[in-house]
Amino acid sequence: MLTCLFTLTTTVCLVALAAVAVAIDARSRTDALDGDLNRRATGLARAVYYDQGVLHLGPLREDDLVQGPAAVAVVEWDAADRARQRFARRPALLPGLAGLSETGGRARDDQETVVERGTAADGRTVRLAAAPVWDDDRIGAVVVAVGDPAAGQRDHDRLVRWLVLGGLGLVAAAAGAGHLLSGRSMRPALRALDQQEQFLSEAAHELRTPLATLRLVTEAGMRSPGESAEALGDATRLVDQMGRLVAGLLARARVQVGTQRVERTALRLDQVVEQAVDELPLSGAEVTVRAEPTVVHGDPELLAQAVRNLIDNALKHGAAPGERARVDVVVAEGRVAVRDYGPGVAPAARERVFDRRAAGPGGGTGIGLAIVRWVADLHAGTARISDAPGGGAVAELVIPQESAGPPV
Repeated sequence: MLTCLFTLTTTVCLVALAAVAVAIDARSRTDALDGDLNRRATGLARAVYYDQGVLHLGPLREDDLVQGPAAVAVVEWDAADRARQRFARRPALLPGLAGLSETGGRARDDQETVVERGTAADGRTVRLAAAPVWDDDRIGAVVVAVGDPAAGQRDHDRLVRWLVLGGLGLVAAAAGAGHLLSGRSMRPALRALDQQEQFLSEAAHELRTPLATLRLVTEAGMRSPGESAEALGDATRLVDQMGRLVAGLLARARVQVGTQRVERTALRLDQVVEQAVDELPLSGAEVTVRAEPTVVHGDPELLAQAVRNLIDNALKHGAAPGERARVDVVVAEGRVAVRDYGPGVAPAARERVFDRRAAGPGGGTGIGLAIVRWVADLHAGTARISDAPGGGAVAELVIPQESAGPPV
């Protein structure tokens, strides 16, 4: 749409400029021809003269103004005011006697040179300039210079063709430039919309489980007034958990758009994992954690978000049909390995599951594991999935320990 609008605006401007240029060129060519004819007619009218009522044309034949492309005629009126043609050069370009007399008559009436349009004997349009020749106190004759605008018209037509071709080229160039510029100008807006959509998708993904758990807790408290205090405590814990989730989502969004730098502090990765397991609703699932004290440098919120997503993904997809989920979590040397006992992941799909656009078998999306991969890349680490011995899959998050500090 922007490209069409830009092209249309450019086309209108170019057409307007071309129309002005064509009009100016046509007017200037006409003015130049009229000026030349005026100069010739006026100069030749001064060259001829009357002596005792007799018009002498001898100087006319020798004057340089007679030479050139213009046709020249002299029309004289007798005492009875009858016109007759006394001289003609290039008669094919001249109008008939009636036309010469009509133009000459206007010059006699105005007593000055007249320039106007006329028609030659062969029908073509010409320009005429008629200058009066005085016989004492009366105008006895006129000198008429006639020019053919065809030569100038050919040059004018050539200019119009070049303007049309050049205008078409400029319109095409403007369309291409408009397409590039509109694409470049829209790119930040489209990127912002994509980031907004991504943030909303991730927020829905991250908050779905705690919100469902919060609903169950509050409904249980409402059904059993005696357990309302415990339900209130669980609800408070879930609200705090959701607050941390939102903080992590906001931190991720700000890092992605460049408004916030990644916070890199020394932290205990094993403690991050244990806290994530405590916060997750297990719903009868069995989660075993074997953790060694492991110090890495990274962003606590982002790493916690990645660990939660790894474990949550294993709980959702890591159980055989009809059985409760079993998940083993091992933390050692900057590595978090989450093993499930589900059907596993086919080798061809192990990279695709990290794509946020990927759809899972249960109708879920790949947002959770996509966040894990993004956090790993942000910390110069890796995220991968492999087969587990005896069946199932192992999802790993590895964070380098080269710059790790003392345990905290």
